[in-house]
Amino acid sequence: MASLSGISSRTPLALFFFFCCCCCFAATASAQLSSSFYNASCPNALPIIQSAVKAAVAKERRMGASLLRLHFHDCFVQGCDGSVLLDDTSSFTGEKTAGPNNNSLRGFDVVDAIKSKLESACNQVVSCADILAVAARDSVVALGGPSWTVQLGRRDSTTASFSSANSDIPRPDFNLTDLISAFSNKGLATTDMVALSGAHTVGQARCTTFRARIYNDASTPTAFDTCYYRNLLSNKGLLHSDQQLHGGGSTDSQVSSYAANSAKFFGDFASAMVKMGSISPLTGSSGEIRTNCRKTN
Repeated sequence: MASLSGISSRTPLALFFFFCCCCCFAATASAQLSSSFYNASCPNALPIIQSAVKAAVAKERRMGASLLRLHFHDCFVQGCDGSVLLDDTSSFTGEKTAGPNNNSLRGFDVVDAIKSKLESACNQVVSCADILAVAARDSVVALGGPSWTVQLGRRDSTTASFSSANSDIPRPDFNLTDLISAFSNKGLATTDMVALSGAHTVGQARCTTFRARIYNDASTPTAFDTCYYRNLLSNKGLLHSDQQLHGGGSTDSQVSSYAANSAKFFGDFASAMVKMGSISPLTGSSGEIRTNCRKTN
């Protein structure tokens, strides 16, 4: 389960988890979100996002993993608030140049294009944070993975945290205890961590994150499947943190289960994505709805 920390589009699920809230807070926050949030205010919001994601993935299959990773890295820092999209300003350094993200995160131009279309359809209604959540789901579907009902209603932050991006996103060199702790700090269970790590079945990793495991590359980097877990059974995890999920530890049985049962993995992954997407969202009058995802209004 490679950590999102220095990985490119294939980054470990580590890649996808950066949130600061306890379990009960996450549960409370998720109750404020709704799958029908834009039904009246912007009824074409989801079709607009889906169409753009399909086109982007059709043009470059790797983009699906990149968009999925953006949502993960967003949620693990300050919660799912679109902070990862903010450029640096004179008042704060954004998250884009933090260790886990610098020269690694991509897909910002796709998000910009989606935001532009949404602004034309319904001005200042759909948040950048929600765009990331929906685009992540649509990317997984476009790559052959499962779908799920995305809870909506997140608002965008007006700040970002360079320091939290460096400290909260799981790293490729994490051991199993580190990974369990990093996800637990965001209100995510060990079972969620193992399921979310399966996102590493798609995308690519930067060489610096797996030099020690240089010959173990992804079998199907552009298809969302269970090859990630089957590789772990053969000790072929791309990242050190990936292989930590199987090798005599407490998560071995879950890895084996996913390797043998894609339906089980798909179901658990979808559930874990909903849970991750509910990490500390800004709702109500908190934050804002950015008109440009790269800067505050």
